[in-house]
Amino acid sequence: MVSPVIPTVDLSPFFRDGDHQGDKNKAMEAIGQACCEYGFFQIVNHGVKHDLMSQALHLSKTFFEYPDEEKLKSSPGSEAPLPAGYSRQPKHSQNKNEYLLLFPPQSNFNVYLKNPPEFREVFEEIFSHLTRTGILVESILNECLGLPPNFFKEYNHDRSWDFMTALHYFPATKIENNGLSEHEDGNLITFVFQDEAGGLEVCKNGEWIPVTPVEATIVVNVGDVIQVLSNNKFKSATHRVVRPEGRSRYSYAFFYNLQGDKWVEPMSQFTNEIGEPPKYRGFLYKEYQQLRMRNKTHPPSKPEDVIHITHYAIST
Repeated sequence: MVSPVIPTVDLSPFFRDGDHQGDKNKAMEAIGQACCEYGFFQIVNHGVKHDLMSQALHLSKTFFEYPDEEKLKSSPGSEAPLPAGYSRQPKHSQNKNEYLLLFPPQSNFNVYLKNPPEFREVFEEIFSHLTRTGILVESILNECLGLPPNFFKEYNHDRSWDFMTALHYFPATKIENNGLSEHEDGNLITFVFQDEAGGLEVCKNGEWIPVTPVEATIVVNVGDVIQVLSNNKFKSATHRVVRPEGRSRYSYAFFYNLQGDKWVEPMSQFTNEIGEPPKYRGFLYKEYQQLRMRNKTHPPSKPEDVIHITHYAIST
């Protein structure tokens, strides 16, 4: 039996001059199907230079190899909606990683590194590239869902809550290998690029499918907001990171987000207009994010008490 493979989609038709509608339609069809089946897909020819991705991974590795006292100089400030700067998972956490979180380049929340000195320039460049990738993929999802032109763009025009994390997962031990526990992303769309160590896995029909690292490829997954807006047409996939033995894993995750005061509920195109009941009650985005943050800072003793998007599900 052949194991499932996360679909890979070529975005080059969206960057070429001239009319390539046939190729664009083919790419959109593949993305729409992947969002219905997996909630995950991979993209190539996405507009982010491979050299820039490699350099970003190299610089984050350099930073994470510094002694703790050097890394802690970039500890988070208290004002940000999320802890911008360097953080490490608490000792009691099941997740064994450390990370650096940064908001858009112009954000006052950011705590920048002094070393390595090139990091800020590379970070700002890759952040702007991934923002453009997010805008493109958002417009593709808009069309895949059959929404009016620019619907998502007008609904989600504030980019101030986007953020990116550089992550370092410690090598697995003989007794445990959890890097990031199974979860769904609470945002709109997430973009990930990883080093060759691998470890990212997505769950489909109870089976864990490895997302094998491929050079110059970006992994894309749909978040909870898209799942709610589409009334479950597109899936926010469950995924996790398994740490490899004997080596560290490095990756970047870019979270194409929603401004906190936005109201989120199933859209009429997927409920009233087609005679389907809404599967979620509406909520303020920042309230959901606060509940999710509490999961991390005060992990519940029972797994069933962890807040997921099902917290807002309407029982039928």
